Amino acid sequence: PGEVSLAHHGVLFLDELPEFRKNVLEVLRQPLELGEVTIARAKVSVTYPAKLMLVAAMNPCPCGYATDPRNECSCMPVAIQRYMGRISGPLLDRIDIHVEVPAVKVEDLADKREGERSEVVRARVETARERQQRRFDDESHLFANAHMGSKDLRRYCPLPPEGENLLTSAINRLGLSARAYDRIIKVSRTIADIAGDDQIATSHLAEAIQYRSLDRQLWLG
Repeated sequence: PGEVSLAHHGVLFLDELPEFRKNVLEVLRQPLELGEVTIARAKVSVTYPAKLMLVAAMNPCPCGYATDPRNECSCMPVAIQRYMGRISGPLLDRIDIHVEVPAVKVEDLADKREGERSEVVRARVETARERQQRRFDDESHLFANAHMGSKDLRRYCPLPPEGENLLTSAINRLGLSARAYDRIIKVSRTIADIAGDDQIATSHLAEAIQYRSLDRQLWLG
């Protein structure tokens, strides 16, 4: 098995994501969707388990300065579009959370104040995972929100009317797929779990939609 299957029940980190060959990136679509990867060689195909968490990093443009307020980007718009276009829509559709990480300011580097400690964050995440385990106690095929299918979403993730309207509007405005629709609901369910809320609120959906930033950049320009 390759790196994808070796990351089963773990994390696969890919740095400089657009620099990978496109055929390599497209292989990720199957494990991100089905939790397995099929390799075909000499008329024989073998399927390996590949339930993994993909973490990928990339620059906003070839030179890396497109969103940096202190440095001028030297890339032409067509070069940026070509660079971003190396990640296909179907692959991007399967990545639940897109987060822009801005350059750290010098004054922030010198700031002596402590941020939230890792053990505090870990405790909050563990509590959220325990909520999910209790929720799916009678479901042998479910271990986390990410594993829910469309039928499970209807049972475990009812949305408030305002939330449904917001999500429908976002899907239409951003031109997102049915797959993205389901994934936004899963993320909002996790946000609610971390907040300790039993029901998904409109604010949870709004936050989950904000995590689709690459959809906005790529398809809305």
